Amino acid sequence: MINKLKLYAQLVKFEHTIFALPFVLAAVFIVERGIPPVEKLFWILIAAVSGRTAGMAFNRFFDLPFDRLNPRTKNWVSVTGAVKAGEILFLAVISSAVLVFSAYKLNKLAFYLSPVAILLLIIYPLGKRFTNFVHLILGAVYFIIPIAVSVALKGQVEISTVFLGLGMAFWVAGFDIFYALQDVEFDRKVGVHSIPAKFGVKKAIFFARFFHLLTFVFLVLTGYFAGLGYIYYAGLMILTGFLIYEHTLIKEDDLSKINVAFFTINGYISIMYMIVVILDIFLKI
Repeated sequence: MINKLKLYAQLVKFEHTIFALPFVLAAVFIVERGIPPVEKLFWILIAAVSGRTAGMAFNRFFDLPFDRLNPRTKNWVSVTGAVKAGEILFLAVISSAVLVFSAYKLNKLAFYLSPVAILLLIIYPLGKRFTNFVHLILGAVYFIIPIAVSVALKGQVEISTVFLGLGMAFWVAGFDIFYALQDVEFDRKVGVHSIPAKFGVKKAIFFARFFHLLTFVFLVLTGYFAGLGYIYYAGLMILTGFLIYEHTLIKEDDLSKINVAFFTINGYISIMYMIVVILDIFLKI
């Protein structure tokens, strides 16, 4: 059982939950202006983790025909058969059910809106078959995260969470473009749609830079509408430095540092944003 759980964790890259979870917590503190009720925080975290698990499982399930052909993914547990296709789909369905139940435990509006999140999680992997801007579908998944937090805590959508959602959307869309740079030739060969496959590496890097510029703009607006102070904006400058550094690692003629840019730097950015928000709220200047 333990070995099987390890395989499932490998399948969905559970450790990468770090990308979304700190932003979830940042949204919680922005909406609540402090520490939220423990029970609500618990169900928000369960919803976030189960939602991400469902999304990764759906992604692995629908991508199986491509992953079996891609040399880069030949050792993935979904491809080797260590986790079978039926198990992947079962994990996706169970995780989706946990997400819906978590929403039910939060409030009725969250429960009624939870299928929207699941629908987006399914559309993203399927989107690779019909749109080059599939990265924005993934962005839409992240866009609704802080809005869902606002609904869960207040039963309504606060304007600051809309801008935070937009910031998160373009942040994740930008680094999803970086991730797709690894498979440009393969994607063109098998018909997988993406910005790099359509426009080439140079223009794809420009798209990622533009998206991350929008991230900065929307995070500034988040701070304004949330009434955050100097600590937030100072931290945002440092965070922007990490974003700029991330882009210096990706060059048209050298993609060897994609993993550092995609995994390491984005993990730091997510955690840093959460810390900055919490410090600003509790050490208001």
